[in-house]
Amino acid sequence: MKLNEAAFAFACALAFALAWIVCSLLVVAMPMMMSDMTGHMLHTDWQTMGWQLTFSGFVLGGIVWALVAGLIGWLIAIFYNRFSTSE
Repeated sequence: MKLNEAAFAFACALAFALAWIVCSLLVVAMPMMMSDMTGHMLHTDWQTMGWQLTFSGFVLGGIVWALVAGLIGWLIAIFYNRFSTSE
C-alpha cells in the first residue's frame, strides 16, 4: 500500500496545528503547571524564565510548526513509499 504524500503531509500539519492550539491554551490557563511540566520534560528549570505568549507569537508559532510537521510528514510518506515492499 502506498501513501498519498500530500494527504499525509496535510494530516501531519493539521495534527500539529491542533496540538499547538491545545498546548497554547494550556499555557494560558495554567502557566505555572505547564512551566513545571516543560521543565521536567527538558530537564531544566523554566520557573525562572516564565512564559511570553503573544497573539502574534501564537499565530506565527502555529504556522511554523504546521509547515515543519507537513514537510516532515511528506518526507516520511515519500520514504515509506520508496522503501515499502508491499504493492
